[in-house]
Amino acid sequence: MAKTTKTAKPAAKPAAKSNGNSTPAKAAAAEPAPAPSAPPSAEPMPGAQPTFKILGQYLKDFSFENPNAPASLAPQQNQPDINIAVNVNARNLSPTEYEVELHLNAKATGGGHVVFAAELLYAGIFRLENFPTKVVQAAVLIECPRMLFPFARQIMADATRNGGFPPLMLDPIDFAQMYQQRMKQAAASA
Repeated sequence: MAKTTKTAKPAAKPAAKSNGNSTPAKAAAAEPAPAPSAPPSAEPMPGAQPTFKILGQYLKDFSFENPNAPASLAPQQNQPDINIAVNVNARNLSPTEYEVELHLNAKATGGGHVVFAAELLYAGIFRLENFPTKVVQAAVLIECPRMLFPFARQIMADATRNGGFPPLMLDPIDFAQMYQQRMKQAAASA
């Protein structure tokens, strides 16, 4: 499981309605998780081109909480602190198919209480054929979540907007850097 944490501050806290403007999340320190072992895969056919297909993507789990509404929708003196955690998990479904889960967790706090909390588990099924075994793990943990991220980002933005806040527009995530940190941590612990 890869994990990174981000911190964001939205623009201004709106009254009960959002005007559609938002501020992207700002990156903070990364906190990688241990690397999984290389997933088993079918050996590539000699001379065959690698193929990468998205077989499906879906919302697996979602939660949005606005525990202090309607008070949380009133104008506030200070902007809330928004902490964002990102995790990537992958598992084999067959020698060439993988389920990849992108877990986004956003929590806004201000004045000593939770302003809003959103948790999203967005997943996809990918088929990777004719990939060299040594690059399958990187492809699954970098390219697959990179393909899922725009859809998960839109769900988070819509949820925060529908909750009465400015849309939470997450900055792009460098999944390659998350993967490299995971590999460094695995090498250090070995």
